[in-house]
Amino acid sequence: MRKYLKDKNILKKCHIYQMLERASTRPHLSFHTPGHKIGKWDVTELSFSDNLSCPRGCIAQAEQDIAEILGSEKSFILTDGSSSGVLSMLHAARAMGVKHVAFCEASHKSVYNGCALLGLTPLLYPLKKEENPANAYTAQELLQEYATLFKEADALFLTSPDYYGNVADWSAIREYCDEEGKLLLVDGAHGTHLHYNRALYAGEYADIWVDGVHKNLPCFTQGAVVSARTSVLAEKLREALDIFRTTSPSYPIMASVEYAVKYPRNIALEEMAIAFEKETPRIYFGGDWTKLCVSFGEHAYDVEKELENKGIFAEFCDGNVVMFYLSPATAKREFLRLKKELTVLIQKYPLSDKKTIGNSVQRIPAPLVLTKNKETEWVEIEKAEGRICANNCGLFPPCTPLIKAGEAVKKEKIELLQKADNVYGLCDGKIQVLKEKEEA
Repeated sequence: MRKYLKDKNILKKCHIYQMLERASTRPHLSFHTPGHKIGKWDVTELSFSDNLSCPRGCIAQAEQDIAEILGSEKSFILTDGSSSGVLSMLHAARAMGVKHVAFCEASHKSVYNGCALLGLTPLLYPLKKEENPANAYTAQELLQEYATLFKEADALFLTSPDYYGNVADWSAIREYCDEEGKLLLVDGAHGTHLHYNRALYAGEYADIWVDGVHKNLPCFTQGAVVSARTSVLAEKLREALDIFRTTSPSYPIMASVEYAVKYPRNIALEEMAIAFEKETPRIYFGGDWTKLCVSFGEHAYDVEKELENKGIFAEFCDGNVVMFYLSPATAKREFLRLKKELTVLIQKYPLSDKKTIGNSVQRIPAPLVLTKNKETEWVEIEKAEGRICANNCGLFPPCTPLIKAGEAVKKEKIELLQKADNVYGLCDGKIQVLKEKEEA
């Protein structure tokens, strides 16, 4: 724990960590879970350790502090990642009478899964038809172009910042939801660090939102927070969490969530990163300084491998953009090394006129075709061209559908899935498609 949560001044303010540290100094003979029997730091719900399901001690204090920092009525710690928060948000929304949810087709797969699980009707709108992922919709464009769709929706579900660092145009969207009486739900999984800048932060505007604390703050993997704007929504969210949240939460993860939310802003690094991103050709800047997106076109996977050989690992490659995630905990020397390497690689790999295929440039909306209750089969992906996909699949991360259920499988997307190191929705090199008679 001390190796990763290094700032002693922050740790003094962290209730869960202080409980664990005190426990670590006492004799501890473990006849409880977990099975490693080491005890001390990785414990379970004991007389002194509080209970995430019904917190009254150090966890309750931590959640109260987090709510004050994030600006919510109530915040709940998650050790199951942001996905459990998304499912809980949608369940809470349904309990408030929501039946139709409008969201972008590039949303995380948990949004699709949540709607399917809860019987909510998804109203999808496409990504903006631009090759530059930084060219996201303005609120005016979004509200005008999809006015009819939004009218039908009971709730708007936005992702901000998105996987390329685009931050929503919040004020107009909040005003629209207030005027139309719609809930505003936000997947802010990649933006907890934006609470330093309230104008960019989802929690300043959303009714319910999730923060994936581990993505851009010094927190262990799976650490997240889901929050509500009002006491009524908080109660609905609490009920939902009782369904979707684990009953065996990790205490080290909980401690790291509290630590990360209390971590200070790194203004010096922000300024260096923003200057580099704004001044360097082929780097996209959508408003979130931690998302460093560099276009390498057809050389993207070559660049990713070349950097890995030097011990530098990107967040993801979509076949066009190589994405690097920064954090307030990123050391200056580490950023400067990345900056130096990228400056050389941008010169080494000029962009060609050859069209590249990736999540960042696929802007054509796919038809939403229901595949439920239809016969399917698994086929080798190289033999699937032209077949109708029966299950969302894509690159991992960012876990947004590259091929959606009901969409015809295209050759260029097959090639991209074959090149990627990590994907989802496939199994042993096969893709699930409708049987021929169902396609007809």
